[in-house]
Amino acid sequence: MALSQSDLLRLMESLRTADGIELIRAVAQRMLQELIEAEATARIGAEPGEHSDARTTWRNGHRDKTLTTQAGDLELAIPKVRTGSFFPSLLERRRRIDQALYAVIMEAYVLGVSTRSVDDLVKALGADTGISKSEVSRICADLDEQLTAFRDRPLGHTRFPYVYLDATYCKARVNHQIVSRAVVVATGITEDGGREVLGLMVGDSETEMFWTEFLRSLRERGLTGVRLVIGDRHSGLVKAIRKVMLGAAYQRCRVH
Repeated sequence: MALSQSDLLRLMESLRTADGIELIRAVAQRMLQELIEAEATARIGAEPGEHSDARTTWRNGHRDKTLTTQAGDLELAIPKVRTGSFFPSLLERRRRIDQALYAVIMEAYVLGVSTRSVDDLVKALGADTGISKSEVSRICADLDEQLTAFRDRPLGHTRFPYVYLDATYCKARVNHQIVSRAVVVATGITEDGGREVLGLMVGDSETEMFWTEFLRSLRERGLTGVRLVIGDRHSGLVKAIRKVMLGAAYQRCRVH
């Protein structure tokens, strides 16, 4: 399943405004660091510690660099070489990478696309060498562990008296067809006013069964203390709230 650029950016913005920005920041930092290391390997001609006739120089540690983006400061490590110099093409001055970087992250990490598409996106960022299929697969496999940990993390560390539920529809490619898919998001409000993205799920539509499955997954992860659920008046959502969120009041969102 692959979303369009506009759909990806809209979904990213909804996560960013719901304090999901920390996840994007961590993933962006990890992805960018991997791209820097891959470009250094291509420049040197060998992996760290690898014996190769194609090697042109040797690594000589790293130097720290802070990259300021809309997702926050990214702490990066730039490889140093013994002879010559190396500076990642992605970080060249006057190159704006935020929007393209987020597109790479959302495509390759959250939703998953082909390795060829990721290579095209990396080149769009300004990395002339691109990235190999095996490197893309390795990076995405590592990042998938972080996403799984975020989606399955326990929610019993604090109480969320207020929970906002909403859905957006995005065009996606499923089995070689472009179809509309529902992306549902739950945002919790703590007793002291803090916000946290509790979870998200992708389905065919906002049926009662789909919403019920999503809400039960939140309960199973430890969501407790909910006193008020805010959402639209979709019949499937309302029925699921009454079935799963026992003891919690329901209020229609004023925006809707």
